[in-house]
Amino acid sequence: MATIVNMHVAKTSLSKLVKRAAAGEEILIANHGKPVAMLTRIPSDDKSLPWDIFKGEIQMTDDFDAPLDEFKDYV
Repeated sequence: MATIVNMHVAKTSLSKLVKRAAAGEEILIANHGKPVAMLTRIPSDDKSLPWDIFKGEIQMTDDFDAPLDEFKDYV
């Protein structure tokens, strides 16, 4: 559940709210009691897999790129 703070609190304690958001908390900023913005952390870009994760696990035949018999009429 997100924490709701009013605009005045958000302005006076922005650095504290940013630290909380960076830790994973979602913070809704409200104006006159209505949420108007959400402060949340930016997801990490490090979602890459190691290139050699499947090394030695995948095998490919010599004719893997040869035309298929089913499509000979289209080539």
